[in-house]
Amino acid sequence: MGRRIVTAIDIGTYQVRVVVCEHVRGKDRYFPKIIGVGYAESKGLRHGYIINNNDIVRSIRIAVHQAEKTSGIKIKKTFISVGGIGLDEVHSRGELIIPRADSEITDLDIQNVLQKSEEQVSGKIINKKIIHAIPLRFKVDGHTVLSAQPIGLKGSKLEVQSLFITSFEQHLNDMIQAVEAVGVEVEDVMASPFAASLVTLSKAQKIAGCVLANIGAETVSIVVFEDNMPISLKVFPVGSTDITNDIALGLKISLEEAEQIKLGAITEASYSKKQLDDIVLARLRDMFDLIESHLKKIGKNGILPAGIIITGGGSGVSTIEDLAKASLKLPSTLGGVRASERTKSVIKDSSWAVSYGLCIWGFTQEDESLGIKLARKTGSSISNWIKQFLP
Repeated sequence: MGRRIVTAIDIGTYQVRVVVCEHVRGKDRYFPKIIGVGYAESKGLRHGYIINNNDIVRSIRIAVHQAEKTSGIKIKKTFISVGGIGLDEVHSRGELIIPRADSEITDLDIQNVLQKSEEQVSGKIINKKIIHAIPLRFKVDGHTVLSAQPIGLKGSKLEVQSLFITSFEQHLNDMIQAVEAVGVEVEDVMASPFAASLVTLSKAQKIAGCVLANIGAETVSIVVFEDNMPISLKVFPVGSTDITNDIALGLKISLEEAEQIKLGAITEASYSKKQLDDIVLARLRDMFDLIESHLKKIGKNGILPAGIIITGGGSGVSTIEDLAKASLKLPSTLGGVRASERTKSVIKDSSWAVSYGLCIWGFTQEDESLGIKLARKTGSSISNWIKQFLP
């Protein structure tokens, strides 16, 4: 039996990160062994969108070659993440009258009712493509089904409430073409916040209810969990780069110096701590106000017992936990990568969470115990699926 290898590529606005993992038999299947990593500065991206194809292809090639060198593996296939402000959610419901005389619900009925809920949103997603279809709740004859699926139950009417995660078709096309331009086939695509959640949240947190917030360079993305299921996803066009810009403007210094001050690398300078804190806190409040508004919209503000878990490059700002707690009236913690000690020695911080989470997804796609039931829309390869959108 050959080695089980999975590769993941996370194309972020700040860096392209590649992780190569091996599933070692007899070891913890949820934390596969990392055998190689590679990274490069992202060039040609803005808010997660490709604005210069040649630049991003060059960045991906550098990161892939690094990962091949450190792992000793020739990378031929990969899972990729999709993020940026083009990610969005659509909620829908579908219903079906059970056609059989014995009224027993079958797997085919589940597929049909999910299809009906997807048909309900088809007119709302112009220029977008569904990348994840997640059944949140089933009802049989008006009664909520407590188990994951109602197969084997009897009833005359089946209903489902679904969450669909969408992305701009052109953005997907560009990302996939950029990866395949370096000779690597894209196997499937996952929304970045979902990938990160696989290694930053515990099952207990997802069951109790929580919000995972990733503060990236140019975006803040959140995913809300309850009863071990993702119930909402949102991306905001603001990030830690805005904090750097605010510091540069407020203190009248260079962007390079502002970035060092933000990260705490420069502590002795001709400015008061209060002045710096006021600048940083004002921008962070804006971010948490956006999160709070979304939680209010979905009826979850102040009632997520596991609170907010903060990750991403912007999570290193001091006092961010206290501010989040005060703004959202929720428990607040900084999220790290949940992994074996050996893996933690390879990936030092949560900026690797998306790429490592993608690897875990690659090993466990048929396993529903991770808490995200994802409907793959692409079969064994995404190539044929995406070609239908090409000119």
